[in-house]
Amino acid sequence: MTTELENPNLGAEPTPPPPPTTNHARRNAWILVILIVVVTIMLLAPRMVKLRPNNVITSDPKGQLAPDFALKDIDGKTVHLSDYRGKAVVLNFWATWCPPCKTEMPWLVDLQNKYRGQGLEIVGVALDEASKDEIAKFARDMRLNYSVVIGDDNTADAYGNVQMLPTTFYIDRDGKITSRVIGLTGRGEIEDNMKEALSGKPTSQAANPADKSGGLQ
Repeated sequence: MTTELENPNLGAEPTPPPPPTTNHARRNAWILVILIVVVTIMLLAPRMVKLRPNNVITSDPKGQLAPDFALKDIDGKTVHLSDYRGKAVVLNFWATWCPPCKTEMPWLVDLQNKYRGQGLEIVGVALDEASKDEIAKFARDMRLNYSVVIGDDNTADAYGNVQMLPTTFYIDRDGKITSRVIGLTGRGEIEDNMKEALSGKPTSQAANPADKSGGLQ
């Protein structure tokens, strides 16, 4: 005699399918996504936002106060533009990969020797992806006899968003810009601009504040 096992589910009602996702659950999911996005933005914002310097020159810089900066030189010393107040300054933006920059460097070396006694100082600002050691070696190889500092985006932005090299600013003893030259120019014009910065008065052949474009971007 065989015994037939009784199916416990026999005669029971089928289990209904799970209810669809409610509006409440969907809303919670969207809130979670928004929170994740907000937290991510808060974490990344300090890296994404570039602080804008307080003093930024406009398109025509002549007569404007040159923005101060604090940059490390190739010896690791912090250099401020304000350290040179009372002297005329030639602020030369350059890079190791820029042939026109290299062309004018021997002229700058000679003119630094000629006018240092009259209170002129040249400061080279390297806007370069090269390391500090590579920039220092380049400066030694070129026998630069003036200060070389490692530039950054904030300084380039403060000086009108420097994009073409070389770009040179001539600054008088009161810290005001007397002229700006974009691109390579002749030694004579460089010297005239230096004289103008030293005297605070335009020379007959000094560069017009209208920019000349002959540099590399």
